[in-house]
Amino acid sequence: MGSTEAVQAATAGAGESASGNGAGNAATAGRPADRRLLINGELIDTGRTFPSLNPATGDVLGYAPDAEVADAEAAVAAARKAFDTAEWATDVDLRIRCLEQFHQALIDHRDELGQLTTDEVGATPALLAGAQLDQPVAIVKYYADLLKTYSMTEDLGNIESRGMQHHRWVEKEAAGVVAAIIAYNYPNQLALAKLAPALAAGCTVVLKAAPDAPLITLALGELIANHTDIPAGVVNVLSGADPAVGAVLTTDPDVDMVTFTGSTPTGRRIMAAASDTLKRVFLELGGKSAAIVLDDADFQTAAVFSAFSMVTHAGQGCALTSRLLVPKSHHDEIVELVKANFSFVRYGDPNDPKTYMGPLISEKQRDKVDAMVQRAVAAGATLVTGGEKKGPGYFYTPTLLTNVDPDAEIAQEEVFGPVLAVIAYDDDDDAVRIANNSIYGLSGAIFGGEERALAMARRIRTGTFSINGGNYFSPDAPFGGYKQSGIGREMGEAGLEEFQERKTFATVVPQADKEGAA
Repeated sequence: MGSTEAVQAATAGAGESASGNGAGNAATAGRPADRRLLINGELIDTGRTFPSLNPATGDVLGYAPDAEVADAEAAVAAARKAFDTAEWATDVDLRIRCLEQFHQALIDHRDELGQLTTDEVGATPALLAGAQLDQPVAIVKYYADLLKTYSMTEDLGNIESRGMQHHRWVEKEAAGVVAAIIAYNYPNQLALAKLAPALAAGCTVVLKAAPDAPLITLALGELIANHTDIPAGVVNVLSGADPAVGAVLTTDPDVDMVTFTGSTPTGRRIMAAASDTLKRVFLELGGKSAAIVLDDADFQTAAVFSAFSMVTHAGQGCALTSRLLVPKSHHDEIVELVKANFSFVRYGDPNDPKTYMGPLISEKQRDKVDAMVQRAVAAGATLVTGGEKKGPGYFYTPTLLTNVDPDAEIAQEEVFGPVLAVIAYDDDDDAVRIANNSIYGLSGAIFGGEERALAMARRIRTGTFSINGGNYFSPDAPFGGYKQSGIGREMGEAGLEEFQERKTFATVVPQADKEGAA
């Protein structure tokens, strides 16, 4: 893999053509930045900026500092020094205190962060109360509390070898310097779900903002610099339109681990770039999840779930169930219910409390979504409703497609827009087969009798699953995928352990201790 490919991989957003607000616009010399980079404890303006757009209007929202390769190298060097020489990796009490300070700063600045998240990614008030802000803030508190009870050692007891007793134990140590690269769609969730467990584990971090949504991530760095005792170099935050910045994070030998959230094609390239130095890699990637409606389900409940979850954040979510599998005998009935629910979706100004669906992140992403819908129709799918661009801003109407072949592009590829593909199945085995007919395995849902639904859910190869509308998403629940939806788990104790190494110790038990124990 050449350096140019590695660079492009490291800076892509959640979709292959997602970048359009930041990365697609040239940097501007001399224009003041609205936020600052955080490098080695200092808030820095590079003197070069690039714009971030408001996706609801298409207007420039503000300007982010445009980091260069030297800035990325300085951030990695600062993180390396902090890990190797500061007390951060070994002082659990310091980490607890700093995480609690960070959590309080996030609470105190909730209104500012919420407005910025609405303006930069189109998050509605309902989403701010959930996965766009309040739930991510809770992740920081979760890991601060977890550290108070989590054991960093594991006793393995004694074994006899060579006529002597040997005592063994395991100590859990920080993995080292972490490069964290995030997508644009849920910037607070993605940043905090990486920062909090990495910091709790004792790692130092270089966090790279998505080019389409840099300002909110930079704001998190400013809170850390201004309101916590986190030592210089432990957290570094970068933004940049130059893809060369990302290459440093995936290839620099001083980086021990890369954690990335984004598209599967990009994840493959990041994994390849990190392989030269055998970095640990955590990948939270794409999905093409299926919701199955059984013939004994409450069809209205299933239709409401399928319609409104698909248009959550304009469909810009990797775990959304973008395939709806329905029994052939009830196909038309369920389609009509979903269509009716789509008609109730209010889209528009994300500042309006009555708005359910905001815009797509960029014109480029909207064009990609529209092109996939048009190709699906040309391939034989039926457009039941939607398929329209709306403005100002980058809105796309909730779109329902039927007569979708399970092997068609629209049924196999991640759209990252408010597009639901309906696929008819013959029986339970056929439904499971279609659901598993994907390179992805991130999530899924099923509606029907509890016992039957659970038995089918266990046959589907995904990392998370909702039964009859159950919500699995919370700070204590591991989240991640099977197959090409990723490697590893975020959140929960599993999320902390992604950022740990385990060192096994053994010592000879003195003879006196053996006799005393006897």
